[in-house]
Amino acid sequence: MEEKDGLARRADGSTGCWWSGQDAAYIHYHDTEWGFPVADDQRLFEKICLEGFQSGLSWITILRKRENFRAAFHGFDFERVAKMDEADVDRLMQDTGIVRNRRKIEATLNNARQAIAMRAEFGSLAAFFWQYEPDPAERPAHMNYAEVRRLVKPPHAEALAKALKKRGWRFVGPTTAYAFMQAMGLVNDHLEGCIIRERVTEARAAFTPPRSRRSV
Repeated sequence: MEEKDGLARRADGSTGCWWSGQDAAYIHYHDTEWGFPVADDQRLFEKICLEGFQSGLSWITILRKRENFRAAFHGFDFERVAKMDEADVDRLMQDTGIVRNRRKIEATLNNARQAIAMRAEFGSLAAFFWQYEPDPAERPAHMNYAEVRRLVKPPHAEALAKALKKRGWRFVGPTTAYAFMQAMGLVNDHLEGCIIRERVTEARAAFTPPRSRRSV
């Protein structure tokens, strides 16, 4: 990676965002998932929970354990997760395949219950989350390394985190909220010069954000 432009040069000569590096799992995630718009409630719930687990850790740590997390939390079906109890928390604290942090595990169960209430209120989790997609006028004209590094807690992420906390969600600070927005395609933070940026731009142009039953 050359930090001046934030692009990682790969063995095949292509370029990706600096954080994807040379790790095969990271490259696959960067090239096929990160930044592509998502409207599926289960995937959105999974990601917001995993971003919470990432707090204090690196995403590659969570990515390598993602299948274990899926097994532990019923594929992040929040209807099923909401029914989990203290005995499940104790059991998962013995599961070496996930991050064994009691507060984060308990937060996942709590957030599942909030997700059910939010779906009833807004029609879907997707309809709620996509209301926080920023106006293009609020975005940098050129998405370069300096701009992405500056965008840690932008106003729309602050607003999303505040709204989630108001509704009882846990482990959803502004940094976590923005990482979620980047990954789920509410913004396109692939750098100019990254081979995936244009693909994400096209996917977002073809995507119709779900509408909410009510406004935030």
